[in-house]
Amino acid sequence: MKYRVTLALLLSFCTSLPVPMVGAQTQPVQDQDDVVKITTNLVQIDAVVTKDGKAVRDLKAEDFEIYEDGKKQTITSFAYISNLPNVPGSAPPPAPTKGEPGVPPAGPIQRDVPRRTVAIVIDDLGLSAESMSQVRRQVRKFLVEEVQPNDLVAIIRTGGEMGALQQFTNDKRLLNRAVDLLRWNPCSRVGLSTLAHEEDARGGGCFGTNISQTLRALRFILDAMGRLPGRKSMIVMSDDIPLRATERGTEGAEQVLVGGDVRNYGDWLRRIAETAIRSSVVIYSVDTQGLQVTGIRASDAVTSSTILANGGGVGSVSERSARLGSLSAARSRTLIDRSEGSLRIAQQTGGFQVRNSNGFQLDRIFEDQGGYYLLGYRPTEGTFNRQFHQIKAKVKRSGMTVRTRAGFYGVTEEEANSGRPVIKDSTNLALLSPFGAQDLEIDLSSFFLYGKNEGSFIRSFIYLNPANLSFTSVNGRRETALEMHGAVFGDNGAVIDRVKRDIVLSMGEAEYQQAMRDGLEDAVRLRFDLPAKKPGSYQVRIAVRDQTSTKIGAAGQFVAVPDLNDKRPALSGVVLRGVNQATAQAVLMATPPARGFVVNSDLYFAFVIYNAPLNQVTHLPSLTMVTKLYRDGKSVGIPSETPIDVTNQADLSRLFINGAVRLSSDLEPGDYYLQVVITDKAASNKQPQITQWVDFEVVK
Repeated sequence: MKYRVTLALLLSFCTSLPVPMVGAQTQPVQDQDDVVKITTNLVQIDAVVTKDGKAVRDLKAEDFEIYEDGKKQTITSFAYISNLPNVPGSAPPPAPTKGEPGVPPAGPIQRDVPRRTVAIVIDDLGLSAESMSQVRRQVRKFLVEEVQPNDLVAIIRTGGEMGALQQFTNDKRLLNRAVDLLRWNPCSRVGLSTLAHEEDARGGGCFGTNISQTLRALRFILDAMGRLPGRKSMIVMSDDIPLRATERGTEGAEQVLVGGDVRNYGDWLRRIAETAIRSSVVIYSVDTQGLQVTGIRASDAVTSSTILANGGGVGSVSERSARLGSLSAARSRTLIDRSEGSLRIAQQTGGFQVRNSNGFQLDRIFEDQGGYYLLGYRPTEGTFNRQFHQIKAKVKRSGMTVRTRAGFYGVTEEEANSGRPVIKDSTNLALLSPFGAQDLEIDLSSFFLYGKNEGSFIRSFIYLNPANLSFTSVNGRRETALEMHGAVFGDNGAVIDRVKRDIVLSMGEAEYQQAMRDGLEDAVRLRFDLPAKKPGSYQVRIAVRDQTSTKIGAAGQFVAVPDLNDKRPALSGVVLRGVNQATAQAVLMATPPARGFVVNSDLYFAFVIYNAPLNQVTHLPSLTMVTKLYRDGKSVGIPSETPIDVTNQADLSRLFINGAVRLSSDLEPGDYYLQVVITDKAASNKQPQITQWVDFEVVK
């Protein structure tokens, strides 16, 4: 039995949880819908107090002082809430389980026991392949050693959710499966290595991914968490959420939830913090860059040209030493700059940041979520002037540190919630929230395509676990009726387009038995196309509903759509197959991509090149293709370079390309990436290469 917690189930908990009442003395409370309240009658904030790094849990109201904009307020409500079950009269929590994954699943969530609710957000749009490998190790270690049976944990990526696996759950089998699915995202702002930014190691297939996609994803998750009861926590793991974004292209993107327009990057960060405050979420950030060597490394291959590129002539030995020292200092500055934005949102929401640690200190973060104080005061009429109000809490006892929210905008909860989308049914909930109903196991593979009649569109192949579906026998065949909903979210988080389609899957007995073994893939009926009328970065979400059982599942993915009108060359997504296909067009238009491939076999792939540059003499493309395999951020095997033959291409503005890479017998089982690099050999000046990536698994 798998235990997942959907939004409806979590909401039902709030009527029965025993928590302290917000009064002058600590006593039970009847409602924990929101621990952070900003109403005309009560401003209530949460605070954590530590001494020598350890939580302090025995303070009283008279030990605190609270200030709004520097003015001392009278504390009218006070309580301490424990998230740990080892309170007087209850059994101590079981010891951490060692030796995952051989442990049995946890039992059902107990409604009358406190819990920690935490979303671990993996910013795969801002992680290097090197860091992603470390993230997988540390999150898996955290699940084994720290998570208790009544804790609720969700694992979610900024670049796209993992379907049913991003639900809050206490089932470590599901959580470990989610960790298994973590991959470096070719759309990442950071390359294969944390400090390296070589052109051949970056996510070139995503057409200018920037920090705004990460911030929109964080806001989307925070808004969804606001619909859950009680105080929640978010752990953001990223290499790259800076404080300044002069080249990120985020200015003037959209309206802030409260408090005015987004005019610059700082407003974006304030928006994230404000959404977290209104959603009763404390943000902790982990700088996943860890400890890095900033000096010269063997991989740098330092030459005179390297020194020239970093600010000056070759010069004397002392001058070269100075230049190399400048390179080290620049790298150190880069590491600090990348973490300053995530530091700010953590501090503004009452959390903290972990830096310069290869172990990520997730145990320290989890320990910090053991409990908190609630401090409330009655606001004045001037509080609700739509301006930002700073909050500061102090503890009168010496040697103690208090962390709380940095402040709030002066609008009521009703005003703040007025901009939220209204969710009328469970299908909309699955589309609009990463924590909606998720009864079906669904996975998604989405990529950009262009058709002369269709224009730009996003094609998604849907994978379903047939064991979760309701099949009926009709004339000797197995049939299931499905309702499919697709939505494209734009730059401002609003729904750009929605498509609904009803299908009936009908299978013979042999096909049905194979689907039960290998999963359900249907080349045509489980293919879902959504229009992408304008170039840009989009979040695609698809929800599938079993019309017989009413079970629902949803998944999402980040997709970038290039502007083909500017005549710059671009690549579609890369589709993989384990067997050869007659044409690349057939692969892209009809056949779902494969997932696992065996050694000693050929990995066939296909993609489309749009706006291929033409040789001025031959009036034909003069392109070469280089393919490379990567694992854990490192190149494996020997790159292959092949000239692209366009002899049989009917349309030179849209080249259908296929190829193959041999998977040698010495490849270890695991996750790999195929990188495709296209170069125009006839270009008179150095033109940028166009690059695309696709991940796959090697099995034996």
